[in-house]
Amino acid sequence: MAIDPILPAALVQSSAELVLLDCRTDLGAYAIGHLAGAHHAQLERDLSSAQAPGADPARGGRHPLPSPAQFAATLASWGVTPHSHVLAYDDQAGANAAARLWWMLRAFGHERVQVVDGGLSALLAAGHELTTDVPAKHAGPPYPASRFALPLATISDVERARNSSHERVLDVRAAFRFRGESEPIDPVAGHIPGAHNLPFSENLRPDDTFKSGDELREQYQRFLGAIEPDQLIVHCGSGVTACHTLLALERAGLPHAKLYVGSYSEWCRGRGHG
Repeated sequence: MAIDPILPAALVQSSAELVLLDCRTDLGAYAIGHLAGAHHAQLERDLSSAQAPGADPARGGRHPLPSPAQFAATLASWGVTPHSHVLAYDDQAGANAAARLWWMLRAFGHERVQVVDGGLSALLAAGHELTTDVPAKHAGPPYPASRFALPLATISDVERARNSSHERVLDVRAAFRFRGESEPIDPVAGHIPGAHNLPFSENLRPDDTFKSGDELREQYQRFLGAIEPDQLIVHCGSGVTACHTLLALERAGLPHAKLYVGSYSEWCRGRGHG
């Protein structure tokens, strides 16, 4: 049976195989305090190639994936091996890059990776304490993977799917951004024509923990209708919170949806808003 991608904070326990990854984007927040032994998996630096020379949001979005070789080396520096149990947490119920880290590791074929349900606040409520001690980096061979093997969609795939009766494009951004009422990040407000909206926040209960697998399955089966999960393309602003919904779909037993990494940040620059 596949591992549940969500782990309750109360069940987090240290072990020799455990690797903790703090996925908050704020370097300062990590420096102020993080779980003992947690490495910082920073979005701009480690989980994307946003800082690479020549990076262009119009060709790849604001948070394109790093190269597999780069990510394999980063995993090795954290001590992640194929035998590791990796736990990722952030401070936004998984949406602030913990789910992105989960997706990237699963795309490398790593089985034992989970997101902490409720994130940092739930860990603190469960009695875990913070430290300012930074764990040492590891020296070793790169993680043995050479590609991201989970389904990905290109801007051309989105163009086809948005006009298709048997495919669907899902935008998981907040409804006000989808409707174009305001756009706090990207240069053009609105959404990809033909896309449907189901905000990633609908994956959560009011206390910011994930809905059960059964609840999520009912939610997404209702959304999909006759569309098969592998005909769904999921996107957000820059390919980060989209992974929150891919995680929810995994928990629901509805895997194989595609991630559009470039997301709206690429679309609105590359294809415009016509």
